[in-house]
Amino acid sequence: MQTSENIIIIDADYADSVAFDLTVNFERMLERRIDKADLPLWLDCVALDGGLREGENNVQVVLIHEKDKTAMDNFMPEKYEELTGKAFKDHLGEFAITAVQTEDMAPKGQLLCDVVKTACALDNVKRIVIVPDTEYYNDVRNALRQADDEKRITVLAMQPMPGGNFKQEILGYSLMQALGIRSDEIRTDN
Repeated sequence: MQTSENIIIIDADYADSVAFDLTVNFERMLERRIDKADLPLWLDCVALDGGLREGENNVQVVLIHEKDKTAMDNFMPEKYEELTGKAFKDHLGEFAITAVQTEDMAPKGQLLCDVVKTACALDNVKRIVIVPDTEYYNDVRNALRQADDEKRITVLAMQPMPGGNFKQEILGYSLMQALGIRSDEIRTDN
């Protein structure tokens, strides 16, 4: 199987949980209903955070989720079964999606770290973006220690985390964009 130069690895359960928290908080603050997050728009934002620019790029997206979860509750489209093997194409390139569920023998954090290590070991992979749960952030940081310095690696988290040999971006910004929350809606009282 030919792998893409660009790989996005996501703990989908964690991203879904963060999207829920943002939805609840911003519905109260903005006093309006927040729709489910637009998954393709969010993946575009995540790719841009990882340094991808407009063009004919190929991006592999790996959504890792617990075995008992069949869908994301706060994204559209949401069903893992329907997302696997699907792709969309836009101004950034083609995004091919695969959903991978955990098995009884390996916890989700270990599976995500294994996928990260595999992506780091592939010569043709140039850019890796990771959305890990903060629960196993240190495991991800340790998995990235052996990464080739030539690879552009970006980790998205809700707050800056202790460093490593990678760039960091704030996960909430891309999710807010995908949820349709505009910066001009957010009131700041002095």
